[in-house]
Amino acid sequence: MVISSKVREGREVDYRRWQQKINDTMRSFPGCQGSDVYPPIPGEQDVWVVVFRFSSTAELTGWLDSETRRRLLEEVRPLLETPSELEILAGEPPTREAVTAVISHNVRPGRERDFQRWQDKVRKAQEKFPGFLGFEAFEPVPGVQEHWVVMFRYDTRERLDDWLESDTRRKLLDEGRHYFADFDVRTVKSAFSGWFGFNGETAQEPPPNWKQAMSVLLGLYPTVMILNLTVGRAFEAVRLPGYLAMFISNGLSVSILTWLMMPLVNRTFTSWLSPSGGGSVYTNIAGALVMVACMALCIAVFGLITS
Repeated sequence: MVISSKVREGREVDYRRWQQKINDTMRSFPGCQGSDVYPPIPGEQDVWVVVFRFSSTAELTGWLDSETRRRLLEEVRPLLETPSELEILAGEPPTREAVTAVISHNVRPGRERDFQRWQDKVRKAQEKFPGFLGFEAFEPVPGVQEHWVVMFRYDTRERLDDWLESDTRRKLLDEGRHYFADFDVRTVKSAFSGWFGFNGETAQEPPPNWKQAMSVLLGLYPTVMILNLTVGRAFEAVRLPGYLAMFISNGLSVSILTWLMMPLVNRTFTSWLSPSGGGSVYTNIAGALVMVACMALCIAVFGLITS
């Protein structure tokens, strides 16, 4: 489920608070597998995009029809300029790291079949562009979404932009305006991409999820252990309440990880993490083994310290 919301100017903090509330509430609903929140991107999209994942359409429908959701929608209405747009995308998750574009179309009445033929023409044109990974189209769902929605994936943001800005797409859009009144484009990227930067900039193509996970674990484990052995013991000595000690420790962990450990890991493993490197099977295996060796060394060192 992809939800797009235009928040009133000056109400962003209230919206963030409400979004956290609905995220926490949805975790207790059957089938909810998680969510990702994407704030507006200056110069690209001016809406908040939230992606909720459910294990089945039936369980998603249970949430959509719930009284809890109705009450939460009443709370957020004063914070929005216009009602949120909602699209339901049913299908298999991508088999590899990708950048996804979600486009909703307001199709002109009576031109639905023409729009479908035009959309098939667009898909065939996209397949010829480098980096294309897949395409899915979704018809309107009465009472849930009123727009026609298409979703397509490319292996990098750069290649997605090549398609979005191409003359081929521009010509197809000119042709398609006979069939739809307007459309809206949103992009969904890796949730951890901000932690992986090279040459002073965030990578256009973040590392695969398994490399991100190993890198974050390598930076996180020593950070948490050092804090436990220092700040944690100080908290115990002054009998600081556990809930407050946990909050402070988490704040310190995130800060150290973001501004110290992850930049260090990035510099150390640049050739393995960088989009321009680490592509061969040999390099991927060698880098992973070095990662494992570093983790084993950390475990051994902290094992000696704590014993």
